[in-house]
Amino acid sequence: MSATIIDGKEIASTIHSEIKAEVEQMQQKYGRVPGLATVLVGERPDSATYVRMKKKACAEVGIQSFGVDLPEDVSQDELKKLVEELNADPNVHGILVQLPLPGHIDEEEILGTISLEKDVDGFHPLNIGRLSMKRRDPLFVPCTPRGCIELLDRMNIPIEGKRAVVLGRSNIVGLPAAMLLLHRNATLTVCHSRTKDLPAVVREADILIAAVGRAEMVRGDWLKPGVAVIDVGTNAVDDPTKKKGYRLVGDVNFEEAKEVAGFITPVPGGVGPMTIAMLLRNTTDSGWREMGEG
Repeated sequence: MSATIIDGKEIASTIHSEIKAEVEQMQQKYGRVPGLATVLVGERPDSATYVRMKKKACAEVGIQSFGVDLPEDVSQDELKKLVEELNADPNVHGILVQLPLPGHIDEEEILGTISLEKDVDGFHPLNIGRLSMKRRDPLFVPCTPRGCIELLDRMNIPIEGKRAVVLGRSNIVGLPAAMLLLHRNATLTVCHSRTKDLPAVVREADILIAAVGRAEMVRGDWLKPGVAVIDVGTNAVDDPTKKKGYRLVGDVNFEEAKEVAGFITPVPGGVGPMTIAMLLRNTTDSGWREMGEG
């Protein structure tokens, strides 16, 4: 029996509608809407595309968007000064510095400069620190991991007491996703390049979050029947039948996995749309908080 497909695009669209209604309510009640500032350094095409998508999504739900584009050779001090100015701007409720930054910029220092109350990406050391402790709540959770958990919740997939395996330990996805699962009382295993007998470990999972960045690494015979698979991977593989010469696949072999899993996200159209939906959610939550309702 084929798995139930978790349609991230449809779920994200529902969340956008919910946020749009909240933003309209905020406008009526306070005469203001949430504001998101995006800072783009340099001219990386992928980063520019992500920023464009974020601005478009803001416009669709009524969130005010502030875009700042800086040259590749901007100095550390100039970038830091800009972030501090955005921290002080009352119309800005969220600040997003698009990563990666050029090599001469200290990413950790820049992310640490963003006000804790405006860290809608969830990467401020204090937010990550709170996320990694019991009975502590960060002001913001990183968007992609939060989106993974939201998909499970919206599909009514239980987390508490389940065996969860996170494949990958990046600061952006793997580690925060692991912490979120622990907060929800899952029994957790985090796998990485040094994990021995990886297929056997993955086969124990009731919930698998794959975020390792290797095309179709997880095969169907790695999976326990009925597992819920959240595939974060977005990998380009050559495909001469496509106009661009490639197609996008996840970290999980979808065709094999869907015959074993109970639930599975497609790539594209699974986790990807949820990342921006959660950014809008974090920005709106920040707006409510600043207006005294958070």
